[in-house]
Amino acid sequence: MARFLKNQEKNKGQAPGSLVFIGDKKVETIRIRMIDYDDTKLSEDELKDIKSGYEFAKSHTVTWINVDGLHNLELIKEIGSTFKLHLLLMDDLVNTGQRPKLEEYDDHLFIVLKMLKYDDDGRVNSEQFSMVIGKTFLLTFQEQRGDVFEPVRERIRKQKGRIRANGVDYLAYALIDTVIDNYMAIIETVGGQIEDLEEVILSNPAPSIITNINTLKREMNYLRKVIRPAREAIIHLSKQDSDLINDNTIPFLKDLLDLITLETEAIDTYRDTLNDMLNIYNSVISNKMNEIMKVLTIFAAIFIPLTFIAGIYGTNFEYLPELKFKFSYFIFWGVLISVAAVMLRFFKKQNWF
Repeated sequence: MARFLKNQEKNKGQAPGSLVFIGDKKVETIRIRMIDYDDTKLSEDELKDIKSGYEFAKSHTVTWINVDGLHNLELIKEIGSTFKLHLLLMDDLVNTGQRPKLEEYDDHLFIVLKMLKYDDDGRVNSEQFSMVIGKTFLLTFQEQRGDVFEPVRERIRKQKGRIRANGVDYLAYALIDTVIDNYMAIIETVGGQIEDLEEVILSNPAPSIITNINTLKREMNYLRKVIRPAREAIIHLSKQDSDLINDNTIPFLKDLLDLITLETEAIDTYRDTLNDMLNIYNSVISNKMNEIMKVLTIFAAIFIPLTFIAGIYGTNFEYLPELKFKFSYFIFWGVLISVAAVMLRFFKKQNWF
């Protein structure tokens, strides 16, 4: 399954704002959950239809409606008409190949992010997470059930922290913060594998290391593709001059910007480290090859004069000097050993080995 780009074939020739689902159908039935709260009361339910949720959204409480599953275009149209969402926004909702971004509309903000997780093959993969911030409501859309937001739900249920005392913008910040925190956990895991591999390269540079380096480079490139545009969206959000973002929430968004900036810098550092590791691997292999060639060259240099001497005395001339001398054989070996010893001593003095 392609990770970097989704197949956009279905979108060819479609008019702007046409709803075409791009992606894989990951759930059979769509689930709509709602949490409605203020500082004194809380209501949580699974909705049968979106209109019942809209009744809560018209009140002065904070209404969070989460939709799991994006393939039901009729439901998306109904949500759009009920909450008066722009056609282009709904088109982006059902296109799971969207780049992380922030878009402004008259009475709501639209944010697209990617939630990261490991797939069955041990690779980092993503799920599109979209968010519509209104005055009294927050709509969130996911491709499938299961997410990283359960701690936020528990904070709402148990009235922990300041989440129940703040508005929709703070809830949106809490969800984005959870997504960004999960980025850091993924980066730390992949980064740990990179650091472990760095030690292996110096101690035992096996050929399989090249495969590991290339695999980790792909993972880091994928993380970079997801997180860098998310940082741009958060920069845009932290600079929003909108009635939908309370001044009290801006400092939290700026703190979130610091975190995702740290993550992008970590990714760049790890990518540079992988490139350095590839160079180190090549250098280590080259040095080992040089050592081998040095040893072979020394042996070759020693045996060249020995071969020369052996070649002379291995000829078949009848009147070869010393041929009939009683100790010729032993003298011959003595000369060979002496020549080899002198050459070894010379190489040693030159620090060639």
